[in-house]
Amino acid sequence: MSHMTTSTSRGSNSSSNGLLPVTIASDRPSDHATNDDDDDAVDPNDPFDITHTKNAPPEALKRWRQASFVLNASRRFRYTLDLKKDEERELKKNMIRSHAQVIRAALLFRLAGECELVTSTGAVVSPTPVGDEYAVGLEQLVSMTKNQNVSALQQFEGVKGLAKLLQSNPEKGISGDDADLLKRKNAFGTNTYPRKKGRSFWRFLWEAWQDLTLIILIIAAVVSLILGIKTEGLEQGWYDGGSIFFAVILVIVVTAISDYRQSLQFQNLNSEKQNIKLEIIRGGRTIQISIFDIVVGDVVPLKIGDQVPADGVLITGHSLAIDESSMTGESKIIHKDQKAPFLMSGCKVADGVGAMLVTGVGINTEWGLLMASISEDTGEETPLQVRLNGVATFIGIVGLTVAVSVLAVLLGRYFSGHTKDLNGKVQFVAGVTGISEVVDGVIKIFTIAVTIVVVAVPEGLPLAVTLTLAYSMRKMMADKALVRRLSACETMGSATTICSDKTGTLTLNQMTVVEAYVGRKKLNPPDDLTKLHPEVLSLINEGIAQNTTGNVFVPKVGGGEVEVSGSPTEKAILSWAVKLEMNFELVRSNSTILHVFPFNSEKKRGGVALKLTDSTVHIHWKGAAEIVLGTCTQYVDSDGHLKSIEEEKVFFKNAIEDMAAQSLRCVAIAYRSYDLDKIPSNEDELDRWSLPEHELVLLAIVGIKDPCRPGVKGAVRVCTEAGVKVRMVTGDNLQTAKAIALECGILMSSEDAVEPNIIEGKTFRELSENEREQIAKRITVMGRSSPTDKLLLVQALRKGGEVVAVTGDGTNDAPALHEADIGLSMGIQGTEVAKESSDIIILDDNFASVVKVVRWGRSVYANIQKFIQFQLTVNVAALVINVVAAISSGDVPLNAVQLLWVNLIMDTLGALALATEAPTDSLMHRAPVGRREPLITNVMWRNLTVQALYQVAVLLVLNFGGESILRNNQDSKAHTIQMKNTLIFNAFVFCQVFNEFNARKPDEMNVFRGVTKNRLFMGIVGMTFVLQIIIIEFLGKFTTTVKLDWKLWLASLCIGLFSWPLAIVGKFIPVPKTPLSRTFMRSFRRLRKSRAGAGE
Repeated sequence: MSHMTTSTSRGSNSSSNGLLPVTIASDRPSDHATNDDDDDAVDPNDPFDITHTKNAPPEALKRWRQASFVLNASRRFRYTLDLKKDEERELKKNMIRSHAQVIRAALLFRLAGECELVTSTGAVVSPTPVGDEYAVGLEQLVSMTKNQNVSALQQFEGVKGLAKLLQSNPEKGISGDDADLLKRKNAFGTNTYPRKKGRSFWRFLWEAWQDLTLIILIIAAVVSLILGIKTEGLEQGWYDGGSIFFAVILVIVVTAISDYRQSLQFQNLNSEKQNIKLEIIRGGRTIQISIFDIVVGDVVPLKIGDQVPADGVLITGHSLAIDESSMTGESKIIHKDQKAPFLMSGCKVADGVGAMLVTGVGINTEWGLLMASISEDTGEETPLQVRLNGVATFIGIVGLTVAVSVLAVLLGRYFSGHTKDLNGKVQFVAGVTGISEVVDGVIKIFTIAVTIVVVAVPEGLPLAVTLTLAYSMRKMMADKALVRRLSACETMGSATTICSDKTGTLTLNQMTVVEAYVGRKKLNPPDDLTKLHPEVLSLINEGIAQNTTGNVFVPKVGGGEVEVSGSPTEKAILSWAVKLEMNFELVRSNSTILHVFPFNSEKKRGGVALKLTDSTVHIHWKGAAEIVLGTCTQYVDSDGHLKSIEEEKVFFKNAIEDMAAQSLRCVAIAYRSYDLDKIPSNEDELDRWSLPEHELVLLAIVGIKDPCRPGVKGAVRVCTEAGVKVRMVTGDNLQTAKAIALECGILMSSEDAVEPNIIEGKTFRELSENEREQIAKRITVMGRSSPTDKLLLVQALRKGGEVVAVTGDGTNDAPALHEADIGLSMGIQGTEVAKESSDIIILDDNFASVVKVVRWGRSVYANIQKFIQFQLTVNVAALVINVVAAISSGDVPLNAVQLLWVNLIMDTLGALALATEAPTDSLMHRAPVGRREPLITNVMWRNLTVQALYQVAVLLVLNFGGESILRNNQDSKAHTIQMKNTLIFNAFVFCQVFNEFNARKPDEMNVFRGVTKNRLFMGIVGMTFVLQIIIIEFLGKFTTTVKLDWKLWLASLCIGLFSWPLAIVGKFIPVPKTPLSRTFMRSFRRLRKSRAGAGE
């Protein structure tokens, strides 16, 4: 094996390949480093020692592929990362930018038969009617956007003129009725692109053929077929070669069908990932639609973290900055304004807010061309996959050694005259036996040896990970979790801590204002207008209506309910203002927005500068109550009088603390007047202008209730029992966080709510790196945390050896999501930037769904272990029986066709049956599986040893004593030997079928619990039974078997059935806690150390 340098990783002890424990050193310095017997020592020579594939270097990924013992590389590495595709993607991206028009023309030509697209000449000219529908043509829009031609936009009289030509409104959008949408799709295309078709079934069939051993068997079968027909005639001579040929074909077809089904599941999941939901404005209403339903003329609001869904022109923007690296390759943030108004599809909003008019969709954008030209799925390996390749390589080398030994023994016995046929006649006599007979005899021996390799090399073992992951991912969709990275699904089973957001994850995200203070007066109820002075009410409404990213839609016809949209906090405050009789459109029309400071999770507030009709300027701020309060010098009482806040700050702080203690989110609304002359008149200077944030006047403080989610307390308790610590990390006030943590069961009692169990983000941030690492494990609740604090906590926990899952929804959460072992973004509130940085998207934003992901992660690991135990038992038994029989008698009881059938049961059907078990509650009653725990535990070694010894013992007794047991006067010796071999084959298959039940529950007495719920398992076991009966009773010519009477069928059944009580008895055998592999390696290190000492 080649040498490699492994990357450091955080995790607990384990074997890297399941057989030999090779571990990666923790980042923490410890005395382990000086202890040669330490189990955490790194073996730099093990290429399969990759416990974290999330950010693994390409060199390490190449190394393990090169070290693998593989029979069919195209199949084995199908779902691993394609290292060449990333390079191809960059090349194609550059090519598309250079030759976009040519590539688009080729695509249009290809799609011409599928849909009619209205096109016109390419140059940007003055607007001309196109098909009497729109006064601007598709090619004009495409050329203008691609060349970012501002002068062409000015010819259309700017964005307002362009909107008019596209029959849209910059504020209200298009009408959005079915006829209008159809008309736009016909004229300008849809926001879809031709997807690269997935592999066809024939491709999978072709890849299944690529197995070297199967090719050798087919060649051997063809030669055997020709020789058989030549020597025995067509009627009898085709059976030997034909049976092997058909058996190989069956293996190939079943393998291809299984692989094709997996592929379809992954395709469905990939299409789900691309179906982004976003908000647009149609008919003045804010509605949510799929990214694929956007049309030219749509008005799309943009905020930090959004993906630009199509090409477009900026309508309005405040501090709008776009990250265009996904298209240009340059990680440069581009500021967008009326001088640079063009927006490219696929880019991300890095900062600010704005709105855009869609001018190009689908393949009429560079992003669409790129997506149509490349395959989105480049594959990915998982840590389990890499480790199982190590196991498969180890077993494969052993199997190959055994096969070569058997070949040598059988050839030696054959040419030395010790091999006899069924009638006792010597098969080879020098100078007498014909060449064709010798060739036929050698081919049969060679076929047996090759078949042993087929059975011994567990090609299906690494692929079983993909199978169980595909199954789990499909089921997890029903549990509201969309897996973006395969490895996260299994890593979640090793998670030792979950750092969860509060809002929307632990709570319902259904916010309402339940308390409100205006001046010193508490409004009861909070929408009591009678206690408010009209001037105070006007200022509050002005601040709420303009300082928001939300919207209020009042139906003009029919007098329906008012529709409020925006983030949950925005919706709560807007709904409160609506109850205070705020006229949203009228208030907004009474002032002009000069500058916006979008809400910032670092500063915990957002602001806006307004110019009123009388040219006075108001600057409104809204944000975390105690932070905004700290910037206020005055307050307005409910009668409209300005008063100094200094004497009343204690009152307001107490009010905030009282609301926070009731688990309310506290938001303060404040404003100040400002001189118009002091505001920069130059647009560039205005963009860089910082809103004044001091000497503010407090208008109101509101308490927003966000109830705890039902079932969260139970979910937190399940995590605690499963050894997974739940930590709350929130931007809210520490008192609010404490109240919710007590309500959710994260904090057990108020006595626990002391530092450092609960801590403010600022306090944690100011600690040294070593202090943070020491204190991180004790933190349960972090309040007023910024995304930077969350990142620091994740880093400290990982350095402490924790396997960290972290939730996040904001753009600034992206670094923490990327850094964590498992990043969990929110499907409803999460930004596209957060989702792209995450590994799993929680579709309902519910913490209970996070716990379900943990169950599925543990289930993946458990299912793989079940399959390993089952497959290794078959491997050991089949190899030992054939080797012992070959060495002692020169013949093998299990021939090539029979071994291929056993291989099918073991590899493809076994994986399907065992790798698709649903998770059980018992999985959450054990500690997390260390990412470096041996794949084959001591319990598994015990189980497979007991079963393998039993199978080998029974079948060897039948092999050597079967003739005397079965012999009677009526049957010939040849028939008796065939009957004996048939009984061995039948009993062996039944042993595997019944052992599949044992493998379901490696550490439980009742292996039948829940078995009837797994229909696939029951179906495969039933099908195996039926096919075995057909093989023995009707296909004897193909499999070289004879029919068995009811007594021998009963005997076979009893031999198989005995494995059940034997498994129960075996579970009473105690096993040591220290893994056998670790004990072996410890002894090996001591021996090596003693030899090194003796050498000195």
